[in-house]
Amino acid sequence: MQTRAHIQNNFYPGDKRLMTSPPLLNKTTLYSFGLSLVLTFMLATHVSANPRDQYKRIYDRLAGVPPTPTVMAEMVAAGTPEAAATLAMQNPNFYNVTLKNFATPWTNEAQNVFEPLNDYSATIIGMIRDDKDFRQILYADIIYSGNITPAYANNNNQHYVELENRNIDLSKLSNLAERTQSSVTGLPANATAGVMTTRAAARAFFVDGTNRGMFRFTILNHLCYDLEQIKDNTRTADRIRQDTSRSPGGDSSLYLTNCLGCHAGMDPMTQAYAYYEWGYKDINPDNPDVGRLIYTPGVVQAKYHINANNFKGGYFTPDDSWSNYWRRGPNAWLGWGDSPQQQVAIDAKGISSGIGAKSLGEELAHSDAFARCQVKKVFKAVCLRSPDSNDAVFDGMVSDFKADYNMKGAFGRAAVHCRGQ
Repeated sequence: MQTRAHIQNNFYPGDKRLMTSPPLLNKTTLYSFGLSLVLTFMLATHVSANPRDQYKRIYDRLAGVPPTPTVMAEMVAAGTPEAAATLAMQNPNFYNVTLKNFATPWTNEAQNVFEPLNDYSATIIGMIRDDKDFRQILYADIIYSGNITPAYANNNNQHYVELENRNIDLSKLSNLAERTQSSVTGLPANATAGVMTTRAAARAFFVDGTNRGMFRFTILNHLCYDLEQIKDNTRTADRIRQDTSRSPGGDSSLYLTNCLGCHAGMDPMTQAYAYYEWGYKDINPDNPDVGRLIYTPGVVQAKYHINANNFKGGYFTPDDSWSNYWRRGPNAWLGWGDSPQQQVAIDAKGISSGIGAKSLGEELAHSDAFARCQVKKVFKAVCLRSPDSNDAVFDGMVSDFKADYNMKGAFGRAAVHCRGQ
């Protein structure tokens, strides 16, 4: 501990009055003094913010670039943060950069933001631009493509690479147009399931494996939970496939405490993808990028029956019907809703079921978890932080989003909230 004389010699040179009786500075005093300086600075910053600073921050966060003097004058004249957000989202960079970076990580297993534009990310951009009900990203017969050559192709991504390389303005309807997947890709309309049946999603999540990847990454990207966070060991195991060992490493307790928690709920739902495959091995078995989405109605893909000897008594997948056992039990808090399209049935036990990927997409998209996830991702993208768990403002943003499922509105509300004061 420092002595009074040491403090005098170091802090009060030449001042005889202070040296006679200086205050004793200990760690608590110094900490309080430093904290007061920080709070004073924060308060000064808080007070000094003015509408122009707020509008600029809104514009920066949404468009990714500062407003021009002309645009700034327009925002000041409009006079509200909401008007500033609307102007920012008219900048092409909101679509070509902000939304492209927002959606791209969902399109690949590595969640890499630097992947090129593709039919998945372009469809997200178009639906946000056109104020679509965002729940449709998981079940609608919809796709967005450009009006350039090369045209859309089922076996390559060159069309979207060219859109990006030429810096085509995606804010314009004439440059990025809404179409149906069934007319562009040739999938039957009842087999389309929004972004899940785009080429990019199929390349990432239907390739090889067992198609469980599509379910896992759809849950992760659009409900904001990974399987480990929502596993439930209390569900019945009657739909777990044969390829899952009931005694991994010779220890059945591992199956009961770990494997069952995910597979009991996941396997019944991944059955919805039983007719889908990423086909490339007949073209170039060493290059999955040359492949295309394959859909075989009525024929379960061979990957659903691999490794049957792991547990012959396991479930043998006969078709693409699915069930959601997570509507009851611990995962009921995900807030499963009723589908207005009536493609999801709910039995007397509260278990929902449907046929194919489209109805499964409806089941997932009409959950409370889906709505909260979209707003959470928007909040983090705009505010550069995750919302607080008890943030009443965030809860209000979720309620607003659920009123119309308009993502552009969610971006605007987030930017206004995080503009500073």
